[in-house]
Amino acid sequence: MSTLKNNVQLIGNVGQEPTITNLENGNKVARLSLATNENYKNNAGEKQTDTNWHNLVAWGKKADIIETFVSQGKEIAIAGKLTSRQYEDKDGVKRYVTEVVIREIVLLGGAE
Repeated sequence: MSTLKNNVQLIGNVGQEPTITNLENGNKVARLSLATNENYKNNAGEKQTDTNWHNLVAWGKKADIIETFVSQGKEIAIAGKLTSRQYEDKDGVKRYVTEVVIREIVLLGGAE
């Protein structure tokens, strides 16, 4: 059961070009957004789609893969863990961010 703790699996399309940052210590980090869609029919029988956006973060070799192969519209599958952090913006306002840190990535369809 320990593998079920804090485990996130998503399949969706990349919302915008990933942002790649090379840190001073030599590490690389990729940040990207992922759209997941849920389709259903409303009470009138009309097809509806709910889209949820997820913030993703990848480090090291996974960031290299994203930099090389992932672009806006690309369909990917990821497995990772949910993390939350806080920071102060330039105006001193506390901001809270929830992200999925990628452990595994699978490249699926092409860009749409």
